[in-house]
Amino acid sequence: MSSYSYKADLEISGIRIDKFLSEQDIGVTRSAVQKLIDGGFVRVNGNIVEKNYKLKNGDMIVVEVPEPEELDVKPQNIPIEIVYEDDSLLVVNKPKGMVVHPAAGNPDGTLVNALLYHCKGRLSSINGVIRPGIVHRIDKNTSGLLMVAKTDKAHNSLAAQIKEHSFTREYQAILLGRLKEHEGVIDAPIGRSRFDRKKMCVTELNSKNAVTHYNVLDEFGQYSLVQFRLETGRTHQIRVHSAYLGHPVLGDDVYGKPFKGLDGQCLHAKKIGFVHPETEKYMEFDSELPEYFKSVLKKLMKG
Repeated sequence: MSSYSYKADLEISGIRIDKFLSEQDIGVTRSAVQKLIDGGFVRVNGNIVEKNYKLKNGDMIVVEVPEPEELDVKPQNIPIEIVYEDDSLLVVNKPKGMVVHPAAGNPDGTLVNALLYHCKGRLSSINGVIRPGIVHRIDKNTSGLLMVAKTDKAHNSLAAQIKEHSFTREYQAILLGRLKEHEGVIDAPIGRSRFDRKKMCVTELNSKNAVTHYNVLDEFGQYSLVQFRLETGRTHQIRVHSAYLGHPVLGDDVYGKPFKGLDGQCLHAKKIGFVHPETEKYMEFDSELPEYFKSVLKKLMKG
């Protein structure tokens, strides 16, 4: 159990307790803060409060954060497509429908379970036992290339490249409708939705800058095949930015609408490129569009 204490001053007077705590460095989201408040783990002046309690000057706040339950992540002999591998890292082509790492509701059968088996446990430890080796992620229903670190040195190097925007990440997606401009840059900050904490949105409130470059590769009827290049890597970035343009990714039932015969969005991480942590040489990998994607394209082209 970790304990944190704060004293409210005039500057934060009037702010909701859940908002204030979500902005502190206690390692939990606003929704998790609200659960702590509901569970009686947050006290103001010694008293349990509601999550909509507004702070007053001089309030003494004490937060107790229980230690998270560790999942028992075990190696599983699950086939995965290895595009490249050496002693420092590997590049895998994740299939659509596979979750990257264990979490509530997905305790096993994930890419991490498969990697632990394939690499005999030799993965970087920076992200702990739940996400060993995972430097960047793609959504469950997004297919494509993902880079995994075997060593902490490789992990730190690759993470730094992502932070510096020198890491190449290109995607292809089918969007609903035809875009007004055939190429452009979407520069719009992304943060968590105030109305649905499971969703992200373009917002100025508690957001991070997000930049996506795009160009239209083809059009057929009221659909567009679009290539995206990520400058930043926010959660659901391409899906959110596409919906922001008014052209959500085909099949995206979170930011758009379902598409008959397609489980989830038609989005593929096609290309990644990075400087190898050991050789310091630039490496780039490209992948074919998967069968589900080509099948949808063929169907749309026929009209």
